[in-house]
Amino acid sequence: MTSNRHNRMDEQAVLDAARDCVLAVGVRRTTLTDIARRAGVSRMTLYRRWPDVRTIVADLMTREWTAVGAAVRPSTDGRPAAGAEGRPVRELLVDGLVSGVAQLRGHPLMRKILDVDPELLLPYLLDRLGASQAAFLEIFEDALAAGHADGSIRAGDTARQARALLLVVQSFALSGRVVSDEADPALTSDAFDAELRIILERTLAP
Repeated sequence: MTSNRHNRMDEQAVLDAARDCVLAVGVRRTTLTDIARRAGVSRMTLYRRWPDVRTIVADLMTREWTAVGAAVRPSTDGRPAAGAEGRPVRELLVDGLVSGVAQLRGHPLMRKILDVDPELLLPYLLDRLGASQAAFLEIFEDALAAGHADGSIRAGDTARQARALLLVVQSFALSGRVVSDEADPALTSDAFDAELRIILERTLAP
């Protein structure tokens, strides 16, 4: 158990080091040597777990994005038919999704990747679901099932609804900055967050 704990601590130290390197110079200019030096481990230690920088960055993205998902996960108070503090689950889910999109859009790692290494995200948009997307779908499906039970979310196939939500929030999180204009009050990030809230409410309402 102690060994496993140390392994987890070493892994987190490596991911922390990778985060610092990527934020400083981007993924393409980061090397395994850079990460190992910053983490205080040998390159061989990295090779035993990650064959290259991109696999480390993939684990780093999973850690960072799932942390956002966990932070905004709707709480149904352990009961399938009621939201926390008596609020409908739909309200909790919409609040969490809007907040999560805003956090991802402003996340330093997300901003750096979109600015310098956007191609890293293409496989998860065009080819396959990543670990963080799978984690998001689990969160969405749990909340949708609870919303079906309390009647605040329209009936439907939970898996399909969850994937539709993923498509919507990914678009707002990744492409929002392309269409927003902070100099125009009608097109600010906050204005698009409000628009996202309307879309989600109308999509999920019975």
